[in-house]
Amino acid sequence: MSDVFADLEKRGLLHQSTDAQQLAGWLAGGARTVYVGFDPTADSLHVGSLLPLMTLRRFQRAGHRPIALVGGATGMIGDPSGKSQERNLLSEEMLQANLSGMEQQLRSFLDFDSGDSSALLVNNWEWMKEFSYLGFLRDVGKHFPVNAMLAKDSVKHRLERDDVGISYTEFSYMLLQAYDFVHLHQQYDCGLQFGGSDQWGNITAGIDLARRLCGAHLYGLTCPLLTKSDGSKMGKTESGTVWLSADRTSPYQFYQYWINVADDDVGRCLRFLTDLSLEEIVALDEVRQTRPEKRESQRKLAEALTQLVHGSEQLAVAQKATEFFFGAEIADMRDEQLSDVFADVPSQQVPAADLGGEGLGLIDALSTAGLVQSKGEARRVIKEGGAYINNRRCTDIAARLTSTDLASETMVVLRRGKKRYALLQFVDS
Repeated sequence: MSDVFADLEKRGLLHQSTDAQQLAGWLAGGARTVYVGFDPTADSLHVGSLLPLMTLRRFQRAGHRPIALVGGATGMIGDPSGKSQERNLLSEEMLQANLSGMEQQLRSFLDFDSGDSSALLVNNWEWMKEFSYLGFLRDVGKHFPVNAMLAKDSVKHRLERDDVGISYTEFSYMLLQAYDFVHLHQQYDCGLQFGGSDQWGNITAGIDLARRLCGAHLYGLTCPLLTKSDGSKMGKTESGTVWLSADRTSPYQFYQYWINVADDDVGRCLRFLTDLSLEEIVALDEVRQTRPEKRESQRKLAEALTQLVHGSEQLAVAQKATEFFFGAEIADMRDEQLSDVFADVPSQQVPAADLGGEGLGLIDALSTAGLVQSKGEARRVIKEGGAYINNRRCTDIAARLTSTDLASETMVVLRRGKKRYALLQFVDS
């Protein structure tokens, strides 16, 4: 058993806890069962989910048994914590699709075949579906004081707003999550719930309910929310949320997000989200202070998270794609990969037949791609060494593009000068 509590403290991952000293001793006393809940509002987890998920992974690596709970029942209600308005309710079909996508991702982070510390994946719909409305009010609701519910920040903030308020449905969410903790304790001897700092009210509600229902002494622990140094949420870009699903956020885009993390944020991300030792992270901190231009911390962060989320093969593709912008030759890629890498550059479709016979002249290709205004300008750019085919310089004004120049199934990447790129996609007419 390793001292996971001390490791969390050193990494800055402890925000709130019940009976901190007693909790640390309890964790050090043997293998314990710990759970984290995940809200199935989409068919993929996102960057914000990484922090609780990685912390659950730390507990398992320290010898404890993790439970990942997906909220098939609570997902039908919606957690009001941290929300300024009522959530849209999801249909059963949407919830099931979301649960299936999340389960696959959870299994890639946690070990479900490691003996006594094997992870468990549970869905609270399995036990909540057994309750009738009257049965739940009688067996659970009567043990829940309304004044305690009203005192929770997630409820108070909504009640203070005349324009929004809170529905009885969302007000009841706390009871459902609290009962989850009680059920997991009775069924799996779970003694600790972990979550983001916005979950503190729900966690302590579960602890109080367990005390009232069965006299159990349970523990709660929260971590800070994953935010940037300016206080804004991490995992958001101009194009939207950064997801863990490759279908929503490509491995290249995911890798690039972490490569571009600011110096002020990267040390925290390394501590919160990677398995790197604190000694390695401190060494990276020192390099960042003396030679920030190397961006060694960002590279390590991007490598660690991309490999964990997408695997070694997709990490290699993301690294290769990143090198394209430093002049590496572009070859052996797939169309969708090039589309991701060059999503922000001009793209034109050209008849695939143009690659046959003698091929498409480079002068015409540069003009079609919009990299030059005239054929005369194209000749001058080529002669001066400013024209590139898949990052290979070409100074021959008679050069022609053929199928051998395809960097992927249908695409050729043209470049003018150092930074002006364009895509030509050769399609059947």
